[in-house]
Amino acid sequence: MHQRLLEHLTTAVLLLDGRLNVRWMNPAAEALFAVSLSRVQGMSLDGMLGGDESIDEVLAKARDAFHPFTQREARITPLNSDQLTVDYTVTPLSETELLLEVEPRDRLMQISREEALTTRQETIKVLARGLAHEVKNPLGGIRGAAQLLERDLDNPALREFTHIIVEEVDRLRDMVDSMLGPNYIVKHEPVNIHKVLERVRSLLIAEHSWVDIQRDYDPSLPDMFGDEAQMIQAVLNVARNAVQAMGDAETPTPTLVLRTRARRQFTLGAERHRLVSELGIIDNGPGIPGSLQETLFYPMVSGRAEGSGLGLSIAQSILHQHQGLIECDSRPGRTEFRLLIPLVINSTGEAS
Repeated sequence: MHQRLLEHLTTAVLLLDGRLNVRWMNPAAEALFAVSLSRVQGMSLDGMLGGDESIDEVLAKARDAFHPFTQREARITPLNSDQLTVDYTVTPLSETELLLEVEPRDRLMQISREEALTTRQETIKVLARGLAHEVKNPLGGIRGAAQLLERDLDNPALREFTHIIVEEVDRLRDMVDSMLGPNYIVKHEPVNIHKVLERVRSLLIAEHSWVDIQRDYDPSLPDMFGDEAQMIQAVLNVARNAVQAMGDAETPTPTLVLRTRARRQFTLGAERHRLVSELGIIDNGPGIPGSLQETLFYPMVSGRAEGSGLGLSIAQSILHQHQGLIECDSRPGRTEFRLLIPLVINSTGEAS
């Protein structure tokens, strides 16, 4: 009876013997660790976790002291899965049995990061609009004064200076407009995301023939509703940023992977979506410095001396207009940007 109850829990539960070998696990634990009970039954816990001895030490102390113990935000690496962040509680049932409850935290932490990112983006947008208003007004006055001055100048050399003033004012105005991101209405038309990626791929090959651009597409991914031109711009901004980073670091075998996946019952910010398309842009460059990762999508933030710092900010703004967002994981040798966009489900239950 108790085992049937445990089998229906969404929390991963494992029963260990006194030597910390796996005696039993429920389906939630099988899903979390990506293994079947028949494969790991009798295996030591640290063997199932790829030799992670830190959790063994905690479990041994709980067993010897016969006292429950809880560990928050521990990092474990199952044999068939990526590293996980979990909360776990071990409860000794007897001298030869321990109950281990494991609750994954990665998605909850990611949701918190996404909510914070969305809030920061909205704050930045408000500040940028206020700054644009305050800057563009005096720029218009400077431009008008330069044009009036030009009419009264007979010396061509002096007129050249007024031309420079007008050109620089126009450049500053365009930069301020770029900080605000796209300001036109998003179209709501069916968009084949693979067509978007193929367009971006052809542009990158023409510009950077030295990069090996690979495809890893999920052909079952349905069309999304949105603006094809804007999506091309967003993906191109992110991909160009990756290519430039590999070029600046002189990566020996620069490789860019364009990947698509479908995510079901996926939460973006505080909203859960039945189906989300995930566009991955993965490079093997030097990685993003830790000092830049928190402010990566802020306007005017760039790790390159000649960079404007607007490409990723504009891409994030475009994703927000499509109710999506961009995430980034980076370490030396592998940087992945994930563009997450919800897919609308129509009344027949199909993605549209």
